[in-house]
Amino acid sequence: MWKVTKSGTLQKLRQPVLIEGLPGIGNVGKIVVDFLIEELKAEKACEFFSYTFPHAVFVNEENMVELPSIEMYAKRFDGKQRDLLLLAGDVQPVDEQSSYAFSEKVLDICQEYGCSQIITLGGIGLPAIPKVPRIYCTGNSKRLISEFKRRGVNTSLYGIVGPIVGVSGLLLGLGKQRKIPAVGLLAETYHHPMYLGVKGAKEMLKVLDKSLQLRINLKELEREIARIEEEMIKKSKEFGQVAKQSALRKLKGKLGDEMEYIG
Repeated sequence: MWKVTKSGTLQKLRQPVLIEGLPGIGNVGKIVVDFLIEELKAEKACEFFSYTFPHAVFVNEENMVELPSIEMYAKRFDGKQRDLLLLAGDVQPVDEQSSYAFSEKVLDICQEYGCSQIITLGGIGLPAIPKVPRIYCTGNSKRLISEFKRRGVNTSLYGIVGPIVGVSGLLLGLGKQRKIPAVGLLAETYHHPMYLGVKGAKEMLKVLDKSLQLRINLKELEREIARIEEEMIKKSKEFGQVAKQSALRKLKGKLGDEMEYIG
């Protein structure tokens, strides 16, 4: 169901941490991971393809068509710092079976390269734009959750949100089966199809910077996020809702209309 094409940069990594940021509410995770790829100059490691992708293509600025893509990037650091794997893309898998199959494929790669932990990123949809978005944390490892709590992340998530839908949730649950410690960071954002959670993304980047010692140039954050935001607005309008709404229709039929989508 899923074809993985490697580009040769995944030869050897030092206890890498996987950070997943695929499209979801506010595209918070996507904004963060796209920024990290640019800021850290990560190298493309592999690309995922499936016939379960939404049946649509983008038209780029040169009036040429592009298929949707999901890609993984690698960043090696000098010294004793753990390396990174960064999972980014235009879409998420649109149905339950392909979402599970994709998540298992990602976890295969994680185990192959000895991932020390997984961090998934997503948004919590609110009825109004938050002035200062809070970052919440959940996961499959109490030790890892406690580490993020010491960074000022709110760990009291129970009762605040519904199920965590999509890859952001499945990597946590399936990762537990494989004994890979994993946490999900969730930023408050406005629950509107065309809203981009830039404020939440900024707060999330600050947490990741401190936790992983990434030494991100936060002064460049505003300009870089503005560029990413402009590009994402176009793709979100044209295509992002195709995948999200298809998945939501199926899940609402099973879980009810009151469910909240996070991812």
